[in-house]
Amino acid sequence: MKTSDSIILLIFGLAFWFAGTIYYRFRGAMILETTSSRLWINFVAVPVLSAIVCIAVLRARHIPGAAWASAALLIALPGLFGEAVVLSDFAKFMPRLQASSGAKYGAFLFAAYALFLAAAEVVTLRAAYTPQQ
Repeated sequence: MKTSDSIILLIFGLAFWFAGTIYYRFRGAMILETTSSRLWINFVAVPVLSAIVCIAVLRARHIPGAAWASAALLIALPGLFGEAVVLSDFAKFMPRLQASSGAKYGAFLFAAYALFLAAAEVVTLRAAYTPQQ
């Protein structure tokens, strides 16, 4: 993976996290503080859609399969660090949400990051164990 790809992926990860955090700051109540069925639909859909977007970026950048795990970390790390800050003072950063929604928000985050990182790891492992031709 080229240095320019690393920088672009890091910047994309920061922008993707920032956009998602701002969205949840203003619209999170519609997802986290609603009916149980709406919450669970979003709990499945949001991580899947987030993973699809991130995988599309890796493909668009032509990142080789063997580098997907490290590339995925470059995308995920800004958000993981950023969300640690947000969750440490949830009421300050998410004033429109009830404090009890912090656990649901954290669960969304864990699911989204875990799904994307797991998919990237699978691609990397497959690349490592696929015979080169």
